[in-house]
Amino acid sequence: MKAIVWSKDQCPFCDQAKNLLKAKGIEFEERNVSKDWTREQLLEAVPNARTVPQIFLGEELVGGFNELRQRLA
Repeated sequence: MKAIVWSKDQCPFCDQAKNLLKAKGIEFEERNVSKDWTREQLLEAVPNARTVPQIFLGEELVGGFNELRQRLA
């Protein structure tokens, strides 16, 4: 299973989510809206996104860091 993490720079929850995925051995693609991706692309993927991170496991939207932590507990 591969994950996608929509993130931005200087986001503590984004960093925690990426660290948790690494610790669990889950490969992920980071889509940073501060760099290579746009807010519009994030909203195409997650129309109701108000915050980052927005995390997908496979094709399923998990939500943010807290939801990811609960899912992987």
